[in-house]
Amino acid sequence: MASSIGFRIARLPHLWRSILDRRLAPLGLTQTRWVTLYHLWRLGDGQAQCDLARAIGVEAPSLVRTLSQLEAQGLVERRACDSDRRSKRIHLTADAMPLLEQIDSVAKEARKEMFEGLSEADLEQLGEWLERIEQNGLAIQTRDSQSATS
Repeated sequence: MASSIGFRIARLPHLWRSILDRRLAPLGLTQTRWVTLYHLWRLGDGQAQCDLARAIGVEAPSLVRTLSQLEAQGLVERRACDSDRRSKRIHLTADAMPLLEQIDSVAKEARKEMFEGLSEADLEQLGEWLERIEQNGLAIQTRDSQSATS
């Protein structure tokens, strides 16, 4: 049983995105677009392009292409950073807000369905377990990188 937990944990994000992709397709959004919009909304307007890429887990050139598409749709604007003109900050437009509310509604409903049969206490316990596993993994990563440089 314990040997299959990692595979199950790894499969969940793919399942989650697949469900959302299918439900968001009628809004004309690809996965990269809705993920980018949703992260920007959650992180807060005016994120630096490089910080947004890091939060999403994509390379900067991939994000640039997605941002160009979102900009063409009138959903985001790229503005030069006040302190560094070479750096771009990403801002949501007013047109993005109704779409983001729809994305959020779809995500909430999917989350509710996926957590069906689990109590709030179950979800809190799961969150604690996942946090512990993540902390253990980060500690291993730190030890491994220190061993590699020694």
